[in-house]
Amino acid sequence: MERIITIGREYGSGGREIGRRLAEKLQFAFFDYQIVTELAKRTAFAEEYILSIQEKRPYPVLPVPTVRMWAPPNPMLDQHLEVFLKESEVIRDMADKAPCVIVGRCANFILRGRDNVLNVFVTAPVVDCVRRVMETDGLNLEEAEKKIKKIDKRRADYFKYFTGRQWQDAALYDLCLNTGHMSEQKCVDIVRAYMDARFEWAER
Repeated sequence: MERIITIGREYGSGGREIGRRLAEKLQFAFFDYQIVTELAKRTAFAEEYILSIQEKRPYPVLPVPTVRMWAPPNPMLDQHLEVFLKESEVIRDMADKAPCVIVGRCANFILRGRDNVLNVFVTAPVVDCVRRVMETDGLNLEEAEKKIKKIDKRRADYFKYFTGRQWQDAALYDLCLNTGHMSEQKCVDIVRAYMDARFEWAER
């Protein structure tokens, strides 16, 4: 059975880079923006439109199961839901074809129940996230702090809206890593070791 790793990450934690290095080390496929490209091929939506609605939700409070049950028809909701469902198909297809690392996009929820999936969440102290974003995005302190808050809120809202769960809930992940206490490469090594131990135990 092919092994799959999903990476949830706070902005500025280095989670995407950990996922990329992990895929490179394991010789797994790496999927992030590639999911958007494939999704655009399967729908009438342009990549720019898909990106504009991802990690956002059209309703401020209620998760999608509740909205679908009680709210009146809403074209915007239907488009958001269509994109999410099509994206879920893309993620499942990618996971079925080959070993891979999938970054974000509720992949841990979409692939729930699969014994061959390892779900990882990457966090870091705010000060470390801010420093990293200042360096990578060329922002000053205030700009970096605002960007981190904005993106993490969108990710949390998007996850809650489509799954009904809390994005940062440790119970949704097999392994949570704090990059404030170790290098990205050390995190890669830890995930690799954990993956080997976890699947070795599962295959007994």
